[in-house]
Amino acid sequence: MSETNDSVIEIGEVLRRLPHRYPFLLVDRAVDYVANTSIRGIKNVTINEPFFPGHFPGAPVMPGVLQIEALAQTGALLMSKTLDADITKHLILFMSVENARFKRPVMPGDVMEMPVEVLFQRRNIFKFRGRVEINGELATDCEFAAMKADRPKDSA
Repeated sequence: MSETNDSVIEIGEVLRRLPHRYPFLLVDRAVDYVANTSIRGIKNVTINEPFFPGHFPGAPVMPGVLQIEALAQTGALLMSKTLDADITKHLILFMSVENARFKRPVMPGDVMEMPVEVLFQRRNIFKFRGRVEINGELATDCEFAAMKADRPKDSA
């Protein structure tokens, strides 16, 4: 049976496990974490997001590439916790995205639920399937891969 302890990841732990910060941190918290298996990221989308004034004026829609980034950050959170990565020593690097489909726009007021499941893991490389769901309705889905790498020695 899979380990399910600490299945909720609040913002404090998100900040300890991901190097992203405003305006590029796109995961508020996560639930349903199961090591090596799955996680569900949560992002509350507000009108104050920095991309809305330009995408699109009068009809704000979250860019699809940022939805993919939010999924990648959710996967990185799963990897960081599963591998116990230290963000002062390691980075989780996005490697690829495949079969991305956008079915519904994400708009201010939406709560993005992002179930991400591990398709396979080989050492420090994970392949995932992820979805963005709004009130249970599919907005985005894709497969993507990421790897844990040593942080360059001269980086902050």
